[in-house]
Amino acid sequence: MLLVKEKARARRSRRRHAAKGAVDALDARLPLAEAGRALLRKAFPDHWSFLLGELALYSFLVLLLTGVYLTMFFEPSMNEVVYDGSHGPLRGLRMSEAYASTLRISFDVRGGLLVRQIHHWGALVFVASIGAHLLRVFLTGAFRRPRELNWAVGVTMFLLALLEGFAGYSLPDDLLSGTGLRTAQGIMLSVPVVGTYLSFFLFGGEFPADDIVSRLYPVHILLVPGLLLGLISLHLLLVVHLKHTQWAGPGRTGRNVVGKPFHPQYTAKSGGLFFLVFGVLTLLAALAQINPVWDYGPYRPDQVSTGSQPDWYVGFLEGALRLMPGVETRLWGHTLIWNPLVPGVILPGALFLVLYAYPFFERWITRGSGEHHLCDRPRDRPVRTGLGVAALTAYAVLLLAGGQDVLGYVFDVPVHALTWTFRVALFVLPVAAFLVAGRLCLAAQARDGDLLEEGEETGEVRQSVEGGYHPGHRRLPAGKRYVLTARDLPRPLEPRTTRRDPAPARLADRLRVPLSRWYYRDAVRPPATEEQRRETAEILAGPDRPG
Repeated sequence: MLLVKEKARARRSRRRHAAKGAVDALDARLPLAEAGRALLRKAFPDHWSFLLGELALYSFLVLLLTGVYLTMFFEPSMNEVVYDGSHGPLRGLRMSEAYASTLRISFDVRGGLLVRQIHHWGALVFVASIGAHLLRVFLTGAFRRPRELNWAVGVTMFLLALLEGFAGYSLPDDLLSGTGLRTAQGIMLSVPVVGTYLSFFLFGGEFPADDIVSRLYPVHILLVPGLLLGLISLHLLLVVHLKHTQWAGPGRTGRNVVGKPFHPQYTAKSGGLFFLVFGVLTLLAALAQINPVWDYGPYRPDQVSTGSQPDWYVGFLEGALRLMPGVETRLWGHTLIWNPLVPGVILPGALFLVLYAYPFFERWITRGSGEHHLCDRPRDRPVRTGLGVAALTAYAVLLLAGGQDVLGYVFDVPVHALTWTFRVALFVLPVAAFLVAGRLCLAAQARDGDLLEEGEETGEVRQSVEGGYHPGHRRLPAGKRYVLTARDLPRPLEPRTTRRDPAPARLADRLRVPLSRWYYRDAVRPPATEEQRRETAEILAGPDRPG
């Protein structure tokens, strides 16, 4: 008996040694343990502005969880049925199976309406948090080298989030979503030459197509979520590899503060944020009604619901469609319908083209092309901040224009007058916002210079011998001086000239130099001694490689 036990113990020992040897061999080729320890030691920023990306991540997880539940009950079919469910006002009407299953989820499935509303609120928060995160990255310059690829990944995720939201919004086949699909097909048909082919490829025939929901369904639950999941993974890998940007602030070692280690501080905080996001979305779903499809009724091509508005993230397209005059041009046997071609194709195409190209534009007009790891304060980049504020202003004007009929009804104002007001505002207000934001940034820079030179006010007022009153000041603490000192204020480019030809040596410089002067000419440089300038240079010094 003892011999049998010894042999069994020896076999277990050999198996353990074999398993340990296999793990050691795998770790020698793929240093997983070291990578895991490095990840646990990685510092994550704890500034509130970095939480916007986490809000997008956790709202996406909520969308996945609730979406899986909804797929169990939704019928992606346009086959007509007679509704005989719990909602009395629609009982006996003919409708598609997609719309009938949406009603069944809302009224007959236990918890269905709550989950459906969580899903819809989560979609709105997902798009909003991605947009706010991109805006934070833009205003702080976190898109600069070496993070241009991560910026492109974020812009692509934003584009896919808009597509995902529109596809999900269109699935119930209610009157509101059907109107949106009809608008989308009109935009496709306005594309010269290939518009009819695009419409036939996506809709499968004339609108209303018999299989549009069955075509959108796999796009909504498989294709776009899969692409988003892959891009989110790539984004997180790039963040780990390239490290986070950081705000200027003195740490214990004299370097800039990054944040808390991944484990245990950051994991506990981030886990709490996930449950907070889920809880807030659940509370919204329980208390605030959203997308009541039973009020709109099933889609009919000859009807449009009163006051119909799309979700806010495509509201600017609706506003652009309403503001664009109905102008047509006949060229080479083809008719160009500028509305909806300009607001539906050219405008969003130009928007995303500018977003993708902007990091390279700013790098092109900036002296030096080294790496940047400190976040800019928006006030230190007046032109960039002004451009961001102007874009937000234009978006707000278009969003309001998308509800011109509702505004006209509520405030008893003629819709025609509102249309022309918004048309003028679309060209005037963004320019005014750009100028005002730039001047405010310069005023904030001047205020920082005063703080460095005079110090902060103590709250005491002293009377001079001449009878005047003067506020008391004290020198700024070292931490605040560090933040105000660590400012990178690039100077405009100078034209490249030769001895024989004093004109710019290259044609590109004739455009590049004026743009650089316009971009960087306005700056309030703080008063600083030679020692403070050396300190600033040491703070901003990094792996700057000429490019």
